[in-house]
This record gives sequence, C-alpha cells and structure tokens, in this order.
Amino acid sequence: MIISAIITAVIAFLISWLTGYKLVPWLRAVKMGQVINDIGPTWHKYKEGTPTMGGLMFIAGTVIASVCGYVILGLLSREYFRSPLSVEWKRLLINLVCCVAFALIGFDDDYHKIHNHQNLGLTAKQKIVLQIVVSAAYLAAMHFWVEDDTAVWLPVVGDINLGFFYYPLLMFSIIGIVNAVNLTDGVDGLAGSTMMVAAAGFMVLSVILNRPGNLLLSTAVGASLIGFLIWNFKPAKVFMGDTGSMFLGGAVVAMSFGCGRELFMLISGVLFVIEAFSDIIQVGYFKLTHGKRIFKMAPIHHHFEMSGWSEEKIVLVFSLISLAGSLVSIFLTILS
Repeated sequence: MIISAIITAVIAFLISWLTGYKLVPWLRAVKMGQVINDIGPTWHKYKEGTPTMGGLMFIAGTVIASVCGYVILGLLSREYFRSPLSVEWKRLLINLVCCVAFALIGFDDDYHKIHNHQNLGLTAKQKIVLQIVVSAAYLAAMHFWVEDDTAVWLPVVGDINLGFFYYPLLMFSIIGIVNAVNLTDGVDGLAGSTMMVAAAGFMVLSVILNRPGNLLLSTAVGASLIGFLIWNFKPAKVFMGDTGSMFLGGAVVAMSFGCGRELFMLISGVLFVIEAFSDIIQVGYFKLTHGKRIFKMAPIHHHFEMSGWSEEKIVLVFSLISLAGSLVSIFLTILS
C-alpha cells in the first residue's frame, strides 16, 4: 500500500508541475486572465490579468495519479484488485467524479467571469442549485453503489445512525465546505498550501483506518498541489480559479467520506470553516448594524492582509491552523 502511494505521489507531482509549462503560456495566450474585484485590497490590482483556471494542473495530476496508483496497488496486492468493481475501487471512482463535478461548476463560473470581463460569474442561486444537484447525486451514489449506511462516526461515542436526517445534514455540510474552500482562495498560495496540509492529514488517517483507496486519493491531492504551488506561490504565475478551488472543496468531502469519517471535513477543514464563518459574521453584523464591520474585510485572510500581514505570513499561519485541525482528527481517531 505504501509503495503504491509513493508512486502515486511521484506521478501526481510530475503531472501537475510539468503541465504548467504548457498550460500557463496557453492560458496567457488565450487571455484567460483573472479579473480583480474593485472592492478588494487595492494592491491586488497588479495581479489582474494573471492566468486563471490553473487548477486544471492539479485536477489532471490527482485524477490520473489516483487511477494509476490503484492499478499499481492491485498489481502489488491482489486483495484490492480481485474485481474492477470492488468497494474500494467504486468509492475511489465516485469520489473522483464528485471532485470533477464540483470543478465543472467552478469552470463554468470562471468562464463567465472571463467572458464578461468582470469578477462576477454564475449567480449565487445558480451555484447553489448546481451544488445541490452534485451533492445529492454523490450521496445517492455512495448509498446505492457503495452501500454506505446513514450513520456518522463521532469521537468516543462511535457510530450514530441519523436515518433520514443524515442526508440534509451531510448535504448542508458538503455545500458549506465546498464554498468555504472557494472563499479561502484569495491570497497567493493560500488555498493550495492549507489544502496540502489537510490532504497530508487524511493520508495519515487513511493508513490508520486501512483505507487504501483514500490513501491514494489524498496522496494524489497533496502531491499534485506541491507541483501546482511551484507556479502559485507569490508572485503567482497562475491562479487556480474557481475551477481549482471547487475541485479542492470536493476533495475535502471525498477524503472525509473515503475515511468513513464524514464530519471530519469540518475538523480537518477547520481553517476553511473559519474563513466561511468570518464572511457570514461580517455580512450579518453589517446588516444588523446598518453598515458597521467587525473585520476590516472578509474573508478573514483579507482582514489580516489589510492589517499589515504579508501574504507569506498569512499562508504560514493559516497552514499551521490547518495542521492543527488535521492533528485533532488524527488524535480523535487514535483515542477512539
């Protein structure tokens, strides 16, 4: 299992990194440049025109490496490859489709932004409807094809069967975390770095819980992000766009379900939850107080940026918060 994971990591990294040499110039040539929001930090304006949709780099790396890794795993250990429709294989396929489906929503959003030459793509209503459809299809596939039950695992307590309430609770959580990751993508290297740390945590969880398919997926996500970050660290030569951030949101969901720890998307993904709540609190307080703000700007990474933090410092501190969330998930799993 470890050998196949190492090979998966190498494949994912190389595909993501090397794809940049062709993709970045092409995106620049076809004028797939980022449009910067006028209400954001004024110093972000210099980034306008930087190629976006760079998430295609790690999407390709993750999908190809995960499939290759599973084939290698099957060749090395027949117990995981007795049938092309084994539970591990089906779960991995469903999770990859889930990630790509969310990426397609992001791609549509990116295309509309670039085509309309403004920082507004799909409407909020359009995004939510599409996300509901993808989330419902994902939960249905997990239930009927993988035969997952309606129980969620809680630390110390163990499995609790939620029955019908499982579906609205998980759908709300899925849509919430996908949009939370999307909000986190606002500083060079931030979403990629924090997600890379979260993926590393899921790798450890997968080993502890003996989930080989999920180990390959989380390894592919983490390694492909390393390849992407070579292009995305400040000063970014390419942005991941909503195409990439939506894919990563789907990846948090997929890796949580792949571990059999659905609600860990909120613990290992605590940094993304913080980002989302900072935005919700800001908007709610603004409306209640008729124009007053708690933060200088939301999501909260912009508050720290406008308080004088460098982008590098924000990435480091937020990555440490992501690491803390992953360590808590690992500790709770070991403790139970």
